[in-house]
Amino acid sequence: MAKQVLECSFCGRKKPETNLLIAGINAHVCDRCIEQAHGIVLEELKSGGAALKSATDLILKKPKEIRTFLDQYVIGQEQTKKVMSVAVYNHYKRLMQLQHEEDVEIEKSNIIMVGQTGTGKTLVAKTIARMLEVPLAIVDATVLTEAGYVGEDVESILTRLLQAADYDLAKAERGIVFIDEIDKIARKSDNPSITRDVSGEGVQQALLKLLEGTVVNVPPKGGRKHPDQKFIEVNTKDILFIAGGAFDGIERIISKRLNRTAVGYTTSRNLDSIDKDNLLQYIIPKDIKDFGLIPEIIGRLPVLTHMDPLDRATLRAILTEPKNALIKQYQKLFAMDEVKFTIDDNALDYIVDKALEYKLGARGLRSLCEAILTDAMYELPSSDEKQLHIDVDYTRDALTKNLLKRLEIAS
Repeated sequence: MAKQVLECSFCGRKKPETNLLIAGINAHVCDRCIEQAHGIVLEELKSGGAALKSATDLILKKPKEIRTFLDQYVIGQEQTKKVMSVAVYNHYKRLMQLQHEEDVEIEKSNIIMVGQTGTGKTLVAKTIARMLEVPLAIVDATVLTEAGYVGEDVESILTRLLQAADYDLAKAERGIVFIDEIDKIARKSDNPSITRDVSGEGVQQALLKLLEGTVVNVPPKGGRKHPDQKFIEVNTKDILFIAGGAFDGIERIISKRLNRTAVGYTTSRNLDSIDKDNLLQYIIPKDIKDFGLIPEIIGRLPVLTHMDPLDRATLRAILTEPKNALIKQYQKLFAMDEVKFTIDDNALDYIVDKALEYKLGARGLRSLCEAILTDAMYELPSSDEKQLHIDVDYTRDALTKNLLKRLEIAS
């Protein structure tokens, strides 16, 4: 009678192929399967520990601490940083609310940010998500349409959040969603249209329950819903929604409202103190309604804040001061090729002047830096040069050659 050869009940390896085979009740496990299982357990404990650490951190992060963290990455925007710090702190206090304290239920305070392009709306949302260690989904409102039309359904927002959370539902349900370009779904006119505005008011109406809090059937892979598809049920009541938009032209609405109040001599004197270069600081929910957002959606975005236009001092600071400042990024890039990169203050001032002149904003700073450094980044990795110093003459010549001629022709 042939002798039975023992084998691993998990992978099927025979005993001679293993270093160790541990016997159990009617089963055996080899050393390799033990190592793999141990790795899986460690990974699970690590992710569970991170979630526990994140939950503990959320209690400790006071508004001033959130603000201090934002200061490392975002230059200026003092009012917005204060408003965001308080809103995020209150939101996560709400999540930490004990289950038995149901006599007073704290409602969610979603946020809407109004500001010109390149002033840092997305950066603020990214920075807060990084600090809180929660999943962040950045979605573009311009691609959303009503259900059944060509484009993306509103539920695709939550698909992105699930993907950002590695399909961990509990993690996704306390994440942050940043809806960019919210102004692009504004109603096209004051009068409700008899035809369907499928990418404007229709999307606003579809967003209402999502922002307030409801259980949504989300297709795990995105795309269109169909009857045989499996759905993930996502509860949005604890998801923080931050909406951002440039609201191009809203300054005219604000200016009209401010001037309309000027009746008599006393009020006209008060209008002298209005900062005409930064009218966004006087924004109120009525201005957003006049722009084209429906009152119901404004009510579900109760925290309204604005982004200040970037002045010369702020643009100059953005180049060098934040933790991930542009100049620091280029120094790191050159350091990878063992090249020491330095730049004059005069050259930095010249870059800022050009960004202001061509109204390129903070994003424009990178465009200018790329135009200046493209030749150097092309040549130096193949050469023996280990130093690169940029002065104002080099900056002027490189910009004239690579970018400014095109900008001047375009303008």
